[in-house]
Amino acid sequence: MNARTLIVFALAMAAFPAPRAEAQSEGHSPFFGSVPQGTATADSLALSLKDTVARGLRHNLGLLLQDEATKQAHGARWNALADLLPKVSGFVGERRQVINLEAFGFPAPDPIVGPFNVFDARVGVSQPLVDLRAWNELKASSATERAATLGVRSARELVVLVAVDLYLEVVTAESRIEVARAQQDTAEALLRQANNLKAAGLIAGIDVLRADVQVQAQRQRRIVAENTFAKAKLRLARAIGLPPGQAITLTDKIPFAPLDGVSLDKALADAYAQRPDYLAAQERLAAAAASEKAATMALLPSLHLDADYGTTGQVAGEAHPTYTVAATVRVPLFDGGRTHGRRIETASLLRERQAEADDLRGRIDLEVRSSLLDLAAATQSLDAARTAASLATQELAQARDRFAAGVTGNLEVTQAQESVARASDLYIEALYQHNLAKASLARAVGTAEQAITSYVGGP
Repeated sequence: MNARTLIVFALAMAAFPAPRAEAQSEGHSPFFGSVPQGTATADSLALSLKDTVARGLRHNLGLLLQDEATKQAHGARWNALADLLPKVSGFVGERRQVINLEAFGFPAPDPIVGPFNVFDARVGVSQPLVDLRAWNELKASSATERAATLGVRSARELVVLVAVDLYLEVVTAESRIEVARAQQDTAEALLRQANNLKAAGLIAGIDVLRADVQVQAQRQRRIVAENTFAKAKLRLARAIGLPPGQAITLTDKIPFAPLDGVSLDKALADAYAQRPDYLAAQERLAAAAASEKAATMALLPSLHLDADYGTTGQVAGEAHPTYTVAATVRVPLFDGGRTHGRRIETASLLRERQAEADDLRGRIDLEVRSSLLDLAAATQSLDAARTAASLATQELAQARDRFAAGVTGNLEVTQAQESVARASDLYIEALYQHNLAKASLARAVGTAEQAITSYVGGP
């Protein structure tokens, strides 16, 4: 995992620290994994940036896990709602029994009664009428469910950022292969030129050795670039759910596209209004507040309605209707300190959620400002790298002419070749950083899924 990918990894860890921690091993985030679908084909699969994002949103492991977390939160809400819904039960029974009246405090000459039959068929209902604890528990679980739903939106934003980052890595690696091949071709041409000049007696053998060393150096660069390219494609395929071994070909080259008209004030306002992780933090704060109220309300009485209706008699054919209706006030008196402990826990959780929400607000400010600074710096670096590459190319051309004319040895040519290599790497890196800065800004503002293709590829 390279340094740039670590930035995306850190964002994923910050956004989903707790519920997904069990799925994270050292150096791994579920947002870099997936559930592969289908089988690999012999033909190479053409992938555009849009296709890559779409596949990631269908198969990325981090998003799938968050979606399941939402379903679990929905189930927890139904569990909380159950305390407020009526509970209906029924039974049918027939028994034969003998009773000892003396056991119930009724002395009699013949205390044994029976045997006799008892038939009873009955339906009972219990409905809480006033239960403030259960009501606030329902509010807490509802807020938790809304937070989980917003968590899915936040996970989608991260999946988009991961997919774009990995796609850019592949494009960058492919660009480095093209540059390395061009530099190797140039080095081989210079080697042939050096051999010809040596055969003509115009240069010494060391100049040929230098040219040969440069060929091998450029060959090594090409090998490293090809290996990096192949591994980058594997990471991309892994994150978007492609079957293992599926060959891919990227169709978008992601050229330079300036991003203008983004102000700091508007970006911050948009982020606070629409970033799903911030909205989810507000919902978790509301859930914690409701849980604290529920813990306090557990000390108050609750009112319940209990009723049953059925028939009873010695046999089913002779049974008569009977019913019971009762209003019950349940007053908690002493529960061994359970309620007190619950109040301490929920008060602490509320302070924790408040601190998390405040911290996230500050982190959003940091991410937006940092993304805008990175974008400005990347734009300037790209301009400088473009100029440096042009100058290095001119330097190499002039050095080749001087070497061909016998004015200088090929040491000057070798140095110029190295300058071209460095300038080319810096330009490719600056282009990557510029596109990544735009993608990070879209994520920081909370519009990655909607605006990522226009941010990265231009209108």
